Amino acid sequence: MTRTKRSSNLKLCRVAIDTYRENVAYMHRECPIYRAEGFQALSKIEVSADGRRIQALLNVVDDDGIVGTDGLGLSEQAFDQLGLEAGGLVQVAQAEPPGSMDAVRSKIAGERLTQEDFRAIAKDIAAHRYSKMEMAAFLVAAGQAGLDRDEVLYLTRAMTETGERLNWHEPLVADKHCIGGIPGNRTSMLVVPIVAAHGMLIPKTSSRAITSPAGTADTMEMLATVDLPIERLHEIVRMHRGCVAWGGNANLAPVDDILISVERPLGIDSPSQMVASILSKKLAAGSTHLLIDIPVGPSAKVRHMRSAMQLRKLFEFVGDRLGLHTEVMITDGRQPIGRGIGPVLEARDVMQVLKNDPEAPFDLRQKALRLAGRVIEFDPDVRGGQGYAIARDILESGRALAKMDAIVKAQGASQAQHATGRFTYDVNAERSGVVSRIDNYFLARVARTAGAPMDHGAGVTLLKKIGDSAKKDECLYRVYAEFPADFDFAKNLNRQHGSGYTIGEESDILEPYVEF
Repeated sequence: MTRTKRSSNLKLCRVAIDTYRENVAYMHRECPIYRAEGFQALSKIEVSADGRRIQALLNVVDDDGIVGTDGLGLSEQAFDQLGLEAGGLVQVAQAEPPGSMDAVRSKIAGERLTQEDFRAIAKDIAAHRYSKMEMAAFLVAAGQAGLDRDEVLYLTRAMTETGERLNWHEPLVADKHCIGGIPGNRTSMLVVPIVAAHGMLIPKTSSRAITSPAGTADTMEMLATVDLPIERLHEIVRMHRGCVAWGGNANLAPVDDILISVERPLGIDSPSQMVASILSKKLAAGSTHLLIDIPVGPSAKVRHMRSAMQLRKLFEFVGDRLGLHTEVMITDGRQPIGRGIGPVLEARDVMQVLKNDPEAPFDLRQKALRLAGRVIEFDPDVRGGQGYAIARDILESGRALAKMDAIVKAQGASQAQHATGRFTYDVNAERSGVVSRIDNYFLARVARTAGAPMDHGAGVTLLKKIGDSAKKDECLYRVYAEFPADFDFAKNLNRQHGSGYTIGEESDILEPYVEF
């Protein structure tokens, strides 16, 4: 038998697989280089050509249809990062372990890390030198051993330095951010047009949903294009003083996005990592003044006032040291905000508020006005305590709606007709009484099981909120699904686990943890 001659080069090909923020390479088991170099599946390799190089996780294949014995396949992410044409020749070698793993091992041992340690870790993660297993080791070590407030500062600064940093060339650039965990909480889509109508700069770069039924970008997409080039984003903000866009194109603190892709499946969401994640993104987005919304409630991310105050102090400490004026509002997180959960339903709520519709959800309107009022008070010409009245006047006069219409038109109004899902069922009260509790997590789970946010019209409409009376068999909420399979999955979830509502007496209602 004639043995295949070993070649030092492999032909590059693109493998149409989305590996979500992880570089993956594909090599045939019978490839001469694979056999000669002793590569192993899931080992790290370095791919180089024409002065460019990336590291990737190696997958070994036995299917010539994926990659031949003379080729090297790269996943979509890795191929784009290398930036070479398919068919060109590349060299492959064993990758050296990231040097910053020594710092990770120190953190695993409970030691305190320096600014340079965090810079080295962030640079290696940004260069895709870490496998997901190595990133998980860092995240778990940081979560278990804990980061003191200086380490959170160091991590935030290091994450900010790994990507682009926008500069709006203005002394006051406002932003508002909620730490999440409350379904339907679409206050940003109301705060932005109110604050922009006041004349303040508020370029809102938002995320898409990862584990929730809708992110701000998902809901805004029901009205306008959110995937915008950074140059166009600048033009819109200059003209209209605000935007609500997806931040994925701006390369803002990319290490944060990579770490989130590991955190979510593991359910890691420690306060220190949350602060570093949020503040690094806001600093990179060019914000100078930031309002943080921390909802507190029995099924919110933060469940006790003591924890909320600790988180508040950490946000303010890190923000102050990095030159970002940071204020925190602690809000009522006992239940979803508004009536809709899911992109179409949440967009409906937002537009009802902007249009001053009598049917608009009162809680969404009031919370948005309080938040917008606090942001407006960043304006040195506005006295403390006057912001709420200014925000209310902007909303009631129609100026907020006009500003939102202008932003939507500039970003590109959606041409699609978005409707609620075709299949619906009602979840009814099992007894008569007063709604005393609503499980945020469970309601979000129902909406996601029904298909949100991928199916825009899927989700939940709430017909009863805390304090409302309900009769036996009266509808508490309605579930929408676009496809029969999702409809059945959601219905089975309710059959197995109930409604997520507690029906009791007025005396059972918990007092809200609220500080305005």
